[in-house]
Amino acid sequence: MTRRRTGGKDLRRKTATRPERKTIVVFCEGVASEPDYINGLKRLPEVRGNTAISIEIDPGQGVPLTLVKLAIERAADKEVDECWCVFDVEWPKQHPNLQQAIRLATDNGIRLAVSNPCFELWLALHFEDCTAHQDTPEAERRSRHLEGRTGKRIDADRYMPLRNTASARASALARRHARNHTESPHDNPSSSMYEFLAAIEPPRPASG
Repeated sequence: MTRRRTGGKDLRRKTATRPERKTIVVFCEGVASEPDYINGLKRLPEVRGNTAISIEIDPGQGVPLTLVKLAIERAADKEVDECWCVFDVEWPKQHPNLQQAIRLATDNGIRLAVSNPCFELWLALHFEDCTAHQDTPEAERRSRHLEGRTGKRIDADRYMPLRNTASARASALARRHARNHTESPHDNPSSSMYEFLAAIEPPRPASG
């Protein structure tokens, strides 16, 4: 009688398991540079494998308070892990109801990526340190000059290799404002876009 083999290879197909991606919905104030940049992030393999990002733009180019209210409604969807609002402070005249929008977002678990004076400050940080107070037109001019563009649309692929540098510079600005007890809207220049990047990318392994 032939003995049965034991300890052989299990020929049953094993199902590969992949970690579930985090689902994030981003509400943008702008219709050009912000979505262009975030779409650039979405194309990165390390982001694509970690996070599913959906961008929603208010057709009326809503002010921060409008975006936050839309995000609160969307956050009720159980399929959504996080809602973010990306908007500007603006100088010399700030957005109406800016502080109300920030408080409402904080109270309802909506994450914010706020740039002061504007998103172009975050773009400029990819190329250089920005430590001096500036108004919106000045930040926009500087950003266009650094990239060499003439309008609002950006070439996101130029920024992706420099995003960690921009994050380090923005984080340093945040620490400086914290030391000086400088709060919004007086934390000019600043951008919390670096917090958004940290939320969508897997943590980098520690060196050494």
